[in-house]
Amino acid sequence: MSVETGSVKFAILGTARIATKVGEAIHNTEGAELELITSRTLENARAWKAEHGANVAAEGYEVALLHPEIQVVYIPLPPSMHKEWAVKAAEAGKHVLCEKPPALNSAEVKEMLAACRANGVQFMDGTMWSHTPRAQDMKTVLNSGQLGKLRRVVSAFSIQMPETPDQHRYISELGGGALYDIGWYCVRAALWAFDAVPTHVYASATYHRGVDKNAMAMMWFDDDRTASFDCGYDLTRRKWMEVVGESGNLVCDDFLSPWDLEKQRFWVHDDQGVATEHQSRSVVQEASMIESMVQILRSGELNRFWPQMALDNQRVVDALILSAKDGIKVEVN
Repeated sequence: MSVETGSVKFAILGTARIATKVGEAIHNTEGAELELITSRTLENARAWKAEHGANVAAEGYEVALLHPEIQVVYIPLPPSMHKEWAVKAAEAGKHVLCEKPPALNSAEVKEMLAACRANGVQFMDGTMWSHTPRAQDMKTVLNSGQLGKLRRVVSAFSIQMPETPDQHRYISELGGGALYDIGWYCVRAALWAFDAVPTHVYASATYHRGVDKNAMAMMWFDDDRTASFDCGYDLTRRKWMEVVGESGNLVCDDFLSPWDLEKQRFWVHDDQGVATEHQSRSVVQEASMIESMVQILRSGELNRFWPQMALDNQRVVDALILSAKDGIKVEVN
């Protein structure tokens, strides 16, 4: 599976808004090349190519699977379509970079990962922030012991998401909903900080047309650790995280993406409230994710961490969605 010489060639399935950011990241990442943009119509693919750049534009997602030079397929389609195209890509021998959530439930994710393993290809989900230098710097602090035993993670992610006819996030059948979409990142923050999966969860949500438009959640981990978050489509933009230890805490007010690209910062407070500001190397998070994929393919060895993290994240989100619907505390399976 290694790519020892030449650029790693990517194909993008569809022209979703996030595809524009990832396409730009591919252009700006050394060792990566955007070979192909596909769409349901040739007109859309050609228009995207003219504006954002790609070597080839084509109609139909199957073209990417048949293209002999494509090594990685990026899937920014609605979640309901992820499993089908991830499995097809893996069976065609293509590495898979798939937007989050990877699928509608963890059973589908297991099928996707099984297809990737069977065909010797890498799977990675699109949780971009966790690939950045700042995430690495924050993790170094958490692992250093200076905060003492880590006991709690608190986070929030909210945005104003208007309901429009083409907005799949308000369509349940397509995998819409705040927990799937933006709660995903808050779950990842807790899994990332604790290096563990919660045993039980509880969530409460407000629904619109059968889709959760905002939610609050609680997660219980072993060793007396907890995490909580809120997320929603009807609040001002927030994207902060706090990790609390017995002798200090770490705060990042924009962990999902920096408010200011040139100030990728976080703070560490000691037990007296004295704060130290840390600033990490300025990067575009989409580019960090593409760099991670390129490095894995250059290494010649499949990375098992990212597929497992995607599955664990989906398992927790599944439990939270069930809890919110039934109003009960749910065990994570």
